[in-house]
Amino acid sequence: MAIDSRPLDHLPLAGALADPALVIPRGESIDFAGLEARTARLAAWLQGQCPDAGARMASWLPKGALTSILPLAAARAGLVYVPVNPLLKRAQVGHILADSGAALLITQASRAKLLEPGDLPHGVHLVEEDVPVAAMADDRQPGLPPSVAHPATLCEILYTSGSTGRPKGVMLSHANLALGAEAVAHYLDIRPHDRTLCVLPFSFDYGQNQLFSTWAGGGCAVPFDYLLPRDVAKAVAAFGITTLAGVPPLWVQLLDVEWPAEAAASLRRLTNSGGALTRPLVRRLRERFAHADLYAMYGLTEAFRSTYLPPALIDSQPDSMGRAIPHAEILVVRPDGSPTDADEPGELVHCGPLVAQGYWRDAERTAQRFRPAPAASAYGGTAVWSGDTVRRDGAGLLFFVGRDDAMIKSAGNRISPTEIEEAAASVPGVVEAVALGLPDERLGQAIRLYIRTTGEEDAVIATLQASLRRDLPNFMQPREVIALPDLPHNPNGKIDRVALAQMVTS
Repeated sequence: MAIDSRPLDHLPLAGALADPALVIPRGESIDFAGLEARTARLAAWLQGQCPDAGARMASWLPKGALTSILPLAAARAGLVYVPVNPLLKRAQVGHILADSGAALLITQASRAKLLEPGDLPHGVHLVEEDVPVAAMADDRQPGLPPSVAHPATLCEILYTSGSTGRPKGVMLSHANLALGAEAVAHYLDIRPHDRTLCVLPFSFDYGQNQLFSTWAGGGCAVPFDYLLPRDVAKAVAAFGITTLAGVPPLWVQLLDVEWPAEAAASLRRLTNSGGALTRPLVRRLRERFAHADLYAMYGLTEAFRSTYLPPALIDSQPDSMGRAIPHAEILVVRPDGSPTDADEPGELVHCGPLVAQGYWRDAERTAQRFRPAPAASAYGGTAVWSGDTVRRDGAGLLFFVGRDDAMIKSAGNRISPTEIEEAAASVPGVVEAVALGLPDERLGQAIRLYIRTTGEEDAVIATLQASLRRDLPNFMQPREVIALPDLPHNPNGKIDRVALAQMVTS
């Protein structure tokens, strides 16, 4: 597959002008000509708000036409887009705005009221969503032509939790996003007749790619926020959905509801990332959606997507991560950087044009993860050293062995335990806190918080739970809070997570 390094906002040109590109539930249907016109008008409005090239603009919004078009319009306007997960609460939003140095925040009036004076950094201009919505709908307004940005130009900052500390911003270029879209559209074989139900958050690289890969293949995207799993099944039937992306906990929920016959029959492809599929889950998905191809995929925000398993192998090799996607070079190496032998575990290293540009304003963590490619790389340059241990079998298929960091993956979210622990430690009576992710059939991992307290344990736990409900989003809430008389420490005086996990699971 030849590398096409167009700027991101050229992607909609993949569809015929009159083909549907975007269908908004309980709203309008927008064809590719309309998508181009709205992108141009919104880009002109954004440029008027932020005239400095490279300025960061953020959104804190649910899915809709505006959040679907904003990344294209920001790229065309020469800005750096910062999508904020709508599930985050004021403290996390404030951190992302301050860390990114955002000049503009677009949000809803109801969300704006949740922000306290200290949450909005000095210099951030807050605009409620009805203003840009009106600007992109007004066909009397002139629009910006497609951008001529260099493919390596910074285009987006996606915030993702790290194994320590607050969320870090992954810097993505036009080429990272455009090539990722084209790669996925290619191996999924997205066509103009396809319709994708976009249920994953657009602040998530996998969720955002639902849009970009659909448009790169000329298909139609249907952004959809749901309250209950049965809402997804109904939407698949109502909109004739052919493509559905999910994470393992979502598949478990979707398999527990009744599916209209026409919904199950319309699906042609299911894609999974954000956690491995188990053999029982693969079997259940194949039974329920007999006409759909099932794609198992592995990725990390720092390189978007690394591997996929073709549907023809899902029954015989359900545990495999598959092989490298187009534009990705995947190496498995020893600590000295030399390639491993067949079935020898090693670190997965991702090389090539999908590698991000590092972490925003964080040279230390960038140097830890983004390092020179191993000598065996055909691409060379900078690679992402994933920290994940994998093995490659004699047929070239990759298999996940283990994750080296302490990240918690719950309901498809990558959660920093440190962020939960810092919130807990700020509560009076909590001396130490450790958050662990323990296996859970529905969530992948459930959060359990262990604390050491001073004073009456029940009272401290009640105060702590109320504080966490106020300050952390729902997906970060511990299922249990358990007080222990002491927590294990290593020789350096740090809490020993491994020892604690062994202690509480033995």
